[in-house]
Amino acid sequence: MSIHLTRDLESLHRNLLSMCAMVEEMIHKAVNGLAKPSEAFARELALQDDEIDRWDVQIEEECLKILALHQPVAIDLRRIATVMKITRELERVADLGVHIAERACGLEPGNEIAVLDKLKEMAHIALEMLHSVIDAYVALDSEMARIVCAKDDIVDELNKEIIEELVQTMKQSPEFVESSMHLFSASRHLERVADHATNIAEDVVYLVEADIIRHRSKL
Repeated sequence: MSIHLTRDLESLHRNLLSMCAMVEEMIHKAVNGLAKPSEAFARELALQDDEIDRWDVQIEEECLKILALHQPVAIDLRRIATVMKITRELERVADLGVHIAERACGLEPGNEIAVLDKLKEMAHIALEMLHSVIDAYVALDSEMARIVCAKDDIVDELNKEIIEELVQTMKQSPEFVESSMHLFSASRHLERVADHATNIAEDVVYLVEADIIRHRSKL
């Protein structure tokens, strides 16, 4: 590997980690916002999302530049392809953070619904998956990535439980229907965060093992 390629890959690596840290922070803020709804807060996250979009474009341009200048092969080529996929997944996760904040704006202050604690648990697992999969990318650890894939089932189950509880809440307390619908959407968005983390994990397995595991029933 040439010195110039090494330098460009290291820069790409740093930028990806910076983008990921920003996305994780956005999801943390969005979930915390469910307890303290604020339109100003939602606008703040929308501005952060614009910055994530800029990172997405910048990193893609860097990848294309590396491909054109260095014509990498083997794992270096797979790394660039993987980075392009990861940034797209991160950009979509950032969008979900904005959507969660928007759902929070529809919640009425004082209407406490029990699923908020379960939503936070769900968010914790989804963010843990996102953090772990980036660690797997850094360490080129495909086994860690496969563990992330397995955790998606836990989030799916929590989402199912939350939806069932919200349905019961709406049946028993009609005054909570609107708030419940917003929380329903927030839960679905968090479930999608875990899905995107799983997609990144599959990309890491491809990077390390040159094996495409998407659409397989068992990893």
